[in-house]
Amino acid sequence: MSTQESTLAAVSAGRSWQERLEPYLAIVGPLAMIAMILAFMAVVEPARYFRLSNLNIILLEAALYMPMAMAMTFVITQRGIDLSIGSVAALTGIIMAFAIKQYGFPAWVAVGMALMIGGTFGLINGLVITRFKVPDLIGTLAMDLVYRGFALVLAKGLVLARFPDLITDIGRGRISGFLPIPVLIGLITFIVGAIVLRKTWFGRYSIAIGSNPESAEMTGIAVDRYKVYAYVLMGAMAGLAGVMLTGKLNAIQATSAPYFNLHVIAAVVVGGTSLFGGRAYMLGSLAGVLLLSLMINALVTLRIEFFWQSVASGVVIILSVGLYTWLQKKDRDGSKGVLASLSTPDNRKLFKLAAVLILGIVSLIVLGFVFATTTTGSG
Repeated sequence: MSTQESTLAAVSAGRSWQERLEPYLAIVGPLAMIAMILAFMAVVEPARYFRLSNLNIILLEAALYMPMAMAMTFVITQRGIDLSIGSVAALTGIIMAFAIKQYGFPAWVAVGMALMIGGTFGLINGLVITRFKVPDLIGTLAMDLVYRGFALVLAKGLVLARFPDLITDIGRGRISGFLPIPVLIGLITFIVGAIVLRKTWFGRYSIAIGSNPESAEMTGIAVDRYKVYAYVLMGAMAGLAGVMLTGKLNAIQATSAPYFNLHVIAAVVVGGTSLFGGRAYMLGSLAGVLLLSLMINALVTLRIEFFWQSVASGVVIILSVGLYTWLQKKDRDGSKGVLASLSTPDNRKLFKLAAVLILGIVSLIVLGFVFATTTTGSG
């Protein structure tokens, strides 16, 4: 055993079980909430919720957001944000649709065009932020309006439908009747994203940039260049999502994908990636995507109105952001780790607040279920 390996082994052996558990706390939150949803639905609506057909719906819904959540993990890790991904997905889907239906391009060529055009839009976002020094929030919000406007101009109110089998296979096809193709695509993007995050310079630089951009630049990292790379990746994955959405619905229009940005950002943040940058959990982002898909599907299964779904989703986001903000506070105040600080008075108050919020979510679901049952019975 080399000297370096001996040193690493000694350091690992000297770590307490609390310190070893700490890196996995990010995924505990979404997994715990997933378990709560499954347990609740097992009691309330087991027959409808745990059907194979419903599981397929959940997986297809989650798969649509997986590539974007992977890319958004890099963007948020660098202290960035991208609010334009819904418009990019819609616009790339419309361009792909026109390329196939009006100009006769083969489907595989049009898919490649959608990915490249999405990456180009991401490049534009990155240049707006790095060259013109526009804050990420404002820059991508403005570009969201631009892309959505172009989509409206191109589509002219039309709904473009009926695409070749390749497009529908990407959106809702299956391999030998078993694994949905979009789920396979989403999982592959996450596997590649996890490898890039942990094993390449781009992943390490992304974490360094998010931790301290000034220090990263002083060490020789081309901060602006790697930010642009992250936005190009985000744009390409939004373009892929546009293809998947078009194939799933076998149609696309200018107003498609209106809430993609909120859903994807929520999934990444719920999965433990820090909005303050410097901390990324690719597996947590995947768990966040699954959590939101399970939750929305549960609310639909309970026949709860869309407005209540929005309330519940917003509460989950607030709860998750508040929890991870507190978890990261220990890095700034010098406390002795997360688990060692759980017994302080302030943190006991936090847990009481978290319990109240969780109780509120459950109460909303129960209330919606009661209303739905009453309405069905009276009708």
